[in-house]
Amino acid sequence: MIRDIIIYIFLFGSGFFFFVGTVGLLRMPDTYSRMHATAKSDTLGAGLAFLALVIYRGLDIVSLKLLIVLIFVWITTPTAAHIIAKAKYNQENGDKR
Repeated sequence: MIRDIIIYIFLFGSGFFFFVGTVGLLRMPDTYSRMHATAKSDTLGAGLAFLALVIYRGLDIVSLKLLIVLIFVWITTPTAAHIIAKAKYNQENGDKR
């Protein structure tokens, strides 16, 4: 019972952060603001969703794989956001690198 409540809280939080990221993507005025809103929200939303799945599965090999994917998401999402921001900055300033 308590485990189910924790899972529901994590899933609700995940959905909330994904929704906020989507609203930020649609409402923010420039590339940097949109990138910031989506990168932060997607990282947190995915983290909560994966943690809810880990709690649901219990301690087994699938949970370990989910945690590995979660770490991968936590590393790649900010890196991709940084690359997008750098490309936009270079485009705006005429840097041809």
